[in-house]
Amino acid sequence: MAKIVTTREVRRFITSCLSSAGGHKVQCEDLADILVAADTRGHYSHGLNRLEMYCDDYTRGTTDRDALPTIEKETAATALVNGNNCLGATVGKFCMNIAIQKCKEAGVGVVTAKNSNHYGIAGYYGLMAKQAGLIGISMTNTSPLQVPTRGQVPTLGTNPISVVAKATGDDYYALDMATTTVALGKIEVARRKGEELPAGWGCDSEGIEATKPEAVLNGGGLLPLGGREISGGYKGYGLALMVELFCGILAGATWGPHIRSWQVPDETKVADLGQFFMALDPGVFGPGFEERLQQLMDQHRALDPITGQDGVLVPGDPERTHEKLCEESGGIPYHEAFIRDMGFLAEKMKVEPMMMLD
Repeated sequence: MAKIVTTREVRRFITSCLSSAGGHKVQCEDLADILVAADTRGHYSHGLNRLEMYCDDYTRGTTDRDALPTIEKETAATALVNGNNCLGATVGKFCMNIAIQKCKEAGVGVVTAKNSNHYGIAGYYGLMAKQAGLIGISMTNTSPLQVPTRGQVPTLGTNPISVVAKATGDDYYALDMATTTVALGKIEVARRKGEELPAGWGCDSEGIEATKPEAVLNGGGLLPLGGREISGGYKGYGLALMVELFCGILAGATWGPHIRSWQVPDETKVADLGQFFMALDPGVFGPGFEERLQQLMDQHRALDPITGQDGVLVPGDPERTHEKLCEESGGIPYHEAFIRDMGFLAEKMKVEPMMMLD
């Protein structure tokens, strides 16, 4: 049975845990924004599920609790940012704000970041640009979790891609996807619930497709988007390499298999992730962008669905549905097992546990 926690209480819990670990106020608030957004939009793998990781990075000293990002060099439309090893949420918001400002002046703003950390859901940064009436694009490399097509060991991350664009009214297109079939967090959630994995999600230590979460998490890895080669997994692998090109390589950050491990972290090694942010003004191109985008999305939503399905969706629709659910419920629904785990984290960080609605 799901337990409801108000977004205000979730924010309180996040900032309390991070503050207990010594986090800078700005970093704590930035991360709370992004973790709450993730869970509200239904991306539980990247919300509170990740909070303990961030706290551990603080206490181990592999993330700088007091740092803030800085610009190393820039032009009218571009910038290279040094994240200075602070929380990726703070780096990401800093970079997209720069991209938005440059876009307003030049029609496009492109920012890369090095020396960053895990920045939460990629879609959050695209949504920032959308709020300014712009197209937002964001990508990041991550710790090696993805086993390349025909390989046996992870050499690339989940390397997500996000593209967000405003249509008419409150409607918008919001793609937010990993270049693996799923993010690691979904494997962890399946293990917590005692569920088997669908085909195409992960593989064991020999690169063989696996359905047991333990086989994937204990020496295995994630499969590229598409799963095995026969079902198009090489395309996901190619997209992951593309993200690495724009993030690790272009930004001058650590890349691919050289990024520190996620599952067995080196307690002395910083992540030095590379990230990419772009804001694009559709107004400097063809006319009627928002109306034409709306027509494109509505045309697909109007298609007859297959038997047993309510309708054809476009990227962003499931997230809006979950946001509405949270609004109607008065908070975010969490699985009982997850609430229990957050209770353990509260004890570890010596903070008040989350209070649930009656």
